[in-house]
Amino acid sequence: MSFSIRVSKQESELIRKYAALNNQSVSEVMRRAILEKIEDEFDIFLYDEAMNEHKNNGKTYTIAEAKQLLDLE
Repeated sequence: MSFSIRVSKQESELIRKYAALNNQSVSEVMRRAILEKIEDEFDIFLYDEAMNEHKNNGKTYTIAEAKQLLDLE
């Protein structure tokens, strides 16, 4: 599948130069940038969910307590 995006002349030049500097095609640069952005936002979403869960139901343990619970001593 292919996508089409509109960029300014300056943006196009920047993207092409970046791709050339990194020995990548423009398509690879764009694909990686988009996927990294999606992964970053998903990570933030999961972090926010975990923090909300912790705030509402969280229990913390000291290192000694964690070792004892995990039978690591």
